[in-house]
Amino acid sequence: MKIKIVAVGKIKDGFYKEAVAEYVKRISRFAAIEIVEVSECFFNGEPSAKEKDKIIKTEGQSILSKLEGFVAVTDIKGQELSSVDLSMKISSIKQTNSTITFVIGGSYGLSQELKDRADLRLSFGKITLPHQLFRVVLCEQLYRACCIENNVPYHK
Repeated sequence: MKIKIVAVGKIKDGFYKEAVAEYVKRISRFAAIEIVEVSECFFNGEPSAKEKDKIIKTEGQSILSKLEGFVAVTDIKGQELSSVDLSMKISSIKQTNSTITFVIGGSYGLSQELKDRADLRLSFGKITLPHQLFRVVLCEQLYRACCIENNVPYHK
């Protein structure tokens, strides 16, 4: 199985980079993993609604071109799963897909086209996290899911 994470923007802070690298190393014991970063659209000041839509569409187009296999977008309005349920979902997906792509959108969200393309809209709760921290959280949960599936005691 291959896990692919497509994320808008780069990780800038060293401690986030180290955390992501550690979880990627741990996950690689169980699955191939790849992180693909697409360019973030920057705007000086607060963009208008029209400008936000343009940013979302531009970032969405960049993401769409990187998708493979089963696509799970992270979306605050998506389905909330426990760690055990996420592990079971991934196990089920692996039965019919060799690649699972997880998508982390930009600061203004995901395009409707991207949401429509998704096989799963996944929420990690109603909280808002900085994108760099969310990437760490997603990697940790993917590692936890691998541990659950493979009966590795980390999960407890």
